[in-house]
Formats: sequence, structure tokens, C-alpha cells
Amino acid sequence: MKKNTLLILLVSIVVAVAVFYTLTATESPEDYIEKIEAERERQFKFIRFNIESPLTDTQKREFKALSFYPIDPTYRVKARMIPVENKKVREVPLTDGSREKYIEHSYAEFELGGNINRLLLLQSLDEADKRNFFLAFADQTSAGETYGGGRYINARQDGKNSITLDFNLAYNPYCAYNPEYACPLPPKENLLPIPILAGEKNYEK
Repeated sequence: MKKNTLLILLVSIVVAVAVFYTLTATESPEDYIEKIEAERERQFKFIRFNIESPLTDTQKREFKALSFYPIDPTYRVKARMIPVENKKVREVPLTDGSREKYIEHSYAEFELGGNINRLLLLQSLDEADKRNFFLAFADQTSAGETYGGGRYINARQDGKNSITLDFNLAYNPYCAYNPEYACPLPPKENLLPIPILAGEKNYEK
């Protein structure tokens, strides 16, 4: 009887530990790097082969690779979401002079490079999943190592008041490859005073 009770207790402890580990464990650095590399490979294949690619047929024939900063986990940050009071629709300017409407949803506040930074999270008017956000930003690398019109991050809320911003996944807008496209420019709130040495670099034409 005691053996059975002890066995049940041990099994219960093992199950509890397994559940706790599942709920609290984070992915290993190796898994994280593998995930980012897989996403970059997917991005390359889309740009190189997909019919929806912004590259012209001539560009595709000459296209060999995308350029990225080395993967750095410190550029994956957990941000606190601060709702915008009296949310309103903003007309965001595009590179061709036209405008596109987005909802000013909230600010993502995070620490990076020893500074507290804030970025405005926008949401498309027709976004079906209200946990998805569009983030356009520029930083001290813009118009140098990275595209002058800024870069984008597709961000998803992952907590009641939190969102993870992974700058290793920052990517260029279509107009970085082809000026025939019109792309949203970063709002003035999203001009970071620090360099973001992560994500995609400028497209080498």
C-alpha cells in the first residue's frame, strides 16, 4: 500500500514538474537561431521566386542573397503596451506621396541599449485579429546600412499588456527593392535615436 502511495506521489511530482517546465521553459538559443534562420530562408525564397515578389524579372535573375545583421537575441525585447488615449485614425504618408489609414492603438515601451524607448503600434482598419500590429521604424542605421525609408516588424500581442518586438525579424518594405511600390513611412514617434544592429540590411541593387 505504501509503495503504491509512494509511486502515485512520485508520478504526481513528475507530472507537476513536466507541466511547470512546459509553462515556463523558454526556447534554447540554438532553437531561436534556427527559427530566425528558417524565416530568413523563407524570406529569400519569396523575394527570389514568388510571383508576388517586388523584384522585376531582371532583378530576380541577378538576385543572389539578402543581407542581414548577425542574429542577436538581445534585440528580441519584451515591451509594455501603453494604450493610446482617445484612439484615432491616422493617415500615414507613403513613399509616393499618398496616404494610408491606420488606427493609433498603443505604445510599445521597452529597454534597449541602456535607454527606455517607445514605438507607436498601428493597426490596419481591416485587421481581423486585434492582437496583430504593424510597426514601422527608423533608427541611426537608416539611409546607411539599412533602408532610408525605415524597416517593418509584424508584431503580435502575447500578454494582457505586453508584446514582443523581435528586431532580428525586421524587414525591408517592397519599395526598398523596387521604387514602383508605395510603402508606409515610419511615424515621427518611431524615429529611434539609437542604432538597431539587427534584422535586414539595405538591398544591394
